[in-house]
Amino acid sequence: MLDKVSDNKSDVGNGRGIVAASDSVVAEYHEEDIRTVEMDSPPRKGIGYYTGKTILALIQAALMIAILAGSFFIAKRMVDGKPEAKKRPAFKTVYTVNAVTAKQADNQPKFISYGQTVAARTVELRSLVSGEIVKINPNLRGGATVNKGDPLVEISDFEYKGALSEAKSNLAEAKARINENAAQISLERSKLQAAQEQLKFAETDLARAEKLVKRKALTVQQVEARKLVESQRRQTVALSVDTIKVQEARLGQMKATIDRLDWRVAQAQRNLDSTVLLAPFTGIVQTSTAEIGRAITANDLVVSMYEVDSLETRFTLTDAQYGRLQTSPTGLIGRAVDVAWTVGGVRYSFPARIDRVSAQIEANRGGVEVIAKLESVEQGVKLRPGAFVEVSVPDTVFANTFMVPDTAIYNNDTVYKVVDGKLQSSKVTVAAYQGEQAIIATGVAEGDRILTTRITEVSDGLAVRIEGEKAPARPSTSGGENSGANGRSSREEIAKIIKANNLTLEEFRGMDIPERRKLIAQWRQQNAAKE
Repeated sequence: MLDKVSDNKSDVGNGRGIVAASDSVVAEYHEEDIRTVEMDSPPRKGIGYYTGKTILALIQAALMIAILAGSFFIAKRMVDGKPEAKKRPAFKTVYTVNAVTAKQADNQPKFISYGQTVAARTVELRSLVSGEIVKINPNLRGGATVNKGDPLVEISDFEYKGALSEAKSNLAEAKARINENAAQISLERSKLQAAQEQLKFAETDLARAEKLVKRKALTVQQVEARKLVESQRRQTVALSVDTIKVQEARLGQMKATIDRLDWRVAQAQRNLDSTVLLAPFTGIVQTSTAEIGRAITANDLVVSMYEVDSLETRFTLTDAQYGRLQTSPTGLIGRAVDVAWTVGGVRYSFPARIDRVSAQIEANRGGVEVIAKLESVEQGVKLRPGAFVEVSVPDTVFANTFMVPDTAIYNNDTVYKVVDGKLQSSKVTVAAYQGEQAIIATGVAEGDRILTTRITEVSDGLAVRIEGEKAPARPSTSGGENSGANGRSSREEIAKIIKANNLTLEEFRGMDIPERRKLIAQWRQQNAAKE
């Protein structure tokens, strides 16, 4: 045991001696401490010790190798002595598929386009006169229906009634002046007639006087007097003729005034009638700005409405669709289409007919816009503008073609025929598609059975079995009690066996393999006897 002493002067007692420390540390061992250290040290080992250990390890390794070798030889002998198992015959994989029989016919597909309904006839009613609104139709609000001829808005007619009354008075006054002028013309004509008669008498008297003056029966002075009378009478006639011409010219002016005044009366009447704004047709009100007491001026927008039973659908055809329909024997215009509107989870159909093509092609739409006019807008629900609709358009007729599910088409130009349980590829020409159906023009013959099931590893010669047909017989995999079982059972066959024997699937799976095979063989024999 070793005690440490610090640089400071101190005493340390161990019970047997005293150690004094000054400038250096002094350690002193007791006799018993030395013996304890010698006893704790391990004894030194000789060469013989290590040689024995090595020999023991070698003996253990040899024993382990002998055990492993013996186990290997025993296992090999057991494997070599095992009876050879009977190999089950390998069967080629047969795919259960669906197929359709090709039938030739004249097929007319329908393609789907989408569009929107719009009002075929929309009008904005503006006021033709100015004034204060004094009455409004109670149905004059957005979405309400108004009938043709219903008064929508009434404007104060006080001023317009006064204007009409004044125009009628001016017209009556002008007509009275015409009547007065006509009477004067008649009077002048009577005067003219009398003056002409007097002129004739004067001319006769003057002629007789000139004869008498030659026989010296009258004097020259008397003849001159008769000439003066004849001249006065002729002047009176001329004056009457001129007076009549003046009166007739004045009459023409008055008649022109009558035409103008007639127009004034008609205008005043029209303005008076225009104080009541009438519905031009039965329609739906879109917007209205009319309010009682509001002062409006001529040409102010009052009501916007559209015809209730006149709707159109605008939709777009692709260039290919437009080209086919336009060049078909029946043409595009007048072609019947079906417009469908789905609302509230219910689909409503409306008959329509293509009426015209848009004035210009919209390049950003990638096709041609077509307008179809709806023949009816109410089929259980009333269709209105702005509805998103589905338009079913009958395509051109493809004569002598075959319609098959589109799942039968591989790589857009190939179908597979089922011939003697194997697939055989055939190149085809697809004329058009209709929904999930494809119309084939060439590459298929009447009666061909066309594969419709999608198979990833499809190829020529692939073995298939059409669903519902009897599977081909397979050789027995064992003898004895299994001699009646022909090949591996399908799921359908196992389901029938379980049902016939009132078993559950778990009970069937829990049966021993020989028992299960025996049950399958018995069921097949019974079915073979029935057939």
